[in-house]
Amino acid sequence: MSAASKRQPDLEKSLAELEKIVATLEEGDIPLEQALKQFEKGIKLSRDCQTALQSAEQRVQVLMNGDLEDFAALDTADD
Repeated sequence: MSAASKRQPDLEKSLAELEKIVATLEEGDIPLEQALKQFEKGIKLSRDCQTALQSAEQRVQVLMNGDLEDFAALDTADD
């Protein structure tokens, strides 16, 4: 596993864990200190998800830009 993939959060896993935290907090049956810890963990997971989504968006943009350049080269070759 490369260093970059170690840093990238697993979006699906993070979302599932975040959903569990939200459900637990919505129930309201946990002590305040534990709720604060869960909230803190939820914020971190939310940031991890945002980072993963931004990374995926950048990859899509790079792929789309590469494809657009390839198509543009084909169009000029046909002229």
